[in-house]
Amino acid sequence: MFTPLDPPMETLAAEVVVVGAGAAGLATALNLAPRRVVVLALGPAATGWAQGGIAAATGPDDSPALHAADTEAAGAGLVDPLVAALVTAAAPGCIDWLQAAGVVFDPGADGRPARGLEAAHGRARILHSGGDATGRAILAALTARAGASPHIHRLDSAEATALLTDARGQIAGITVDLAGRRLMIRAAAIVLATGGIGGLYAHSTNPPGAVGRGLALATRIGARLRDLEFVQFHPTAMDLGSDPMPLASEAIRGAGAVLIDGAGQPVMAGIPGGDLAPRDVVARQVAAAIDAGSRVFLDARAAIGPGFTDRFPSAAAACMKAGVDPARQPIPVAPAAHYHMGGIAVDLAGRTSIPGLWAAGEVAATGLHGANRLASNSLLEALVCGSWVARDILAASPDARAPVIRPALRGPSADSGDSAAAVRHLRVAMSRQAGVLRDAPGLDHLIGLAAAIEADPKQPAAIADRALVCRLIAEAARDRPDSVGAHRRTDTAPLASREIRHVHA
Repeated sequence: MFTPLDPPMETLAAEVVVVGAGAAGLATALNLAPRRVVVLALGPAATGWAQGGIAAATGPDDSPALHAADTEAAGAGLVDPLVAALVTAAAPGCIDWLQAAGVVFDPGADGRPARGLEAAHGRARILHSGGDATGRAILAALTARAGASPHIHRLDSAEATALLTDARGQIAGITVDLAGRRLMIRAAAIVLATGGIGGLYAHSTNPPGAVGRGLALATRIGARLRDLEFVQFHPTAMDLGSDPMPLASEAIRGAGAVLIDGAGQPVMAGIPGGDLAPRDVVARQVAAAIDAGSRVFLDARAAIGPGFTDRFPSAAAACMKAGVDPARQPIPVAPAAHYHMGGIAVDLAGRTSIPGLWAAGEVAATGLHGANRLASNSLLEALVCGSWVARDILAASPDARAPVIRPALRGPSADSGDSAAAVRHLRVAMSRQAGVLRDAPGLDHLIGLAAAIEADPKQPAAIADRALVCRLIAEAARDRPDSVGAHRRTDTAPLASREIRHVHA
């Protein structure tokens, strides 16, 4: 235990601090010019792991209104129609902005970006770059653009440890662990773009660092959260013994691959939408087959065959590394935590309930995704909403002279063997009790486990924060007895009305 006065803390100043260097964080930072921006980058951004693509209505048979309608349908009645309309209307312009930033989309026969089909989309509107490496291509282009922008100063290996507020309850700064150096950055505008929570689960497609750090930071200062129970499980994470699990992009099913069980029978037979049903539907079918004792496979042999490696190089490389040839063998798959629809409650400008604090990307709950995210809307939301946050900050002219109050902090004590064991227990419990299927007894068990770890004074701050986020997700899931979208309770009957939200104040 220590306070910020022991050891001494270096002090810096910035006009804006952006926490996170993925799509949302970099889009925000780039659009903030000429404001001086400090970007905190801790580890690999989840953006680089995104394989599916980015959705935008760019075809002659498509429109933003149709895109918005598909978004609302997938969200199971909980999508904010205004948000859906505004984000989808901004999508074509977002594609133009990415191309100007250096992103090259895979071309179709007419030379324009080819448009692919993914689950629950009524039109082919998914654009890809490098096949299934779209996130990587976008991240590389934005990182290069940010590196050449004089208004952006990037700090790598920088872990945000606490948000600071002044006597009025407004944002005044942030403390950072920079590879062992302790910094306090004074800033009246902070943007959280820290990504998701998939790393809290034993079965996840997310990078290990995706453990809800932004949610913990915001919760510690009383920010309003929303819809934490809605965790999307990707139905076709490749079950190849890796942690995290490599992703078999939805675009593979869009290209005709089918889900089969161990006997070769189609898993999605008789289900509306079949293999391209909404993700929550497919994930439950796959989970049910596995629970019944069968393995599930993604069979691309007939639909894609020898062209698999050229079309989906990332997935092919993961398969071949595990000794599976997807051109000749079906790929073993299982559901895995993939995306968090809930997060810090924000308005259309990305403002949170704390003055001076904005959020963008997966850490934010904008109302776009409702109870179930439509495929390939995540990169779109991150980029569009990041630009909106920047616009709002530029108009806000925050007071950089706000006084800083230094709270007592739990120190960055080294992880112990006990900490490693706590992480393992939490991850297994999250997959078992807060996974595709949930019930009250399991969630109560998870809540108790997380609360005990959170309260353990021997645990370092990072483990306590991880446990805090696990507990909040489990409490939200327990407190919503109805099944809707990605949240499926096995111990209660579905509720007819879906027009309710769980809010954690």
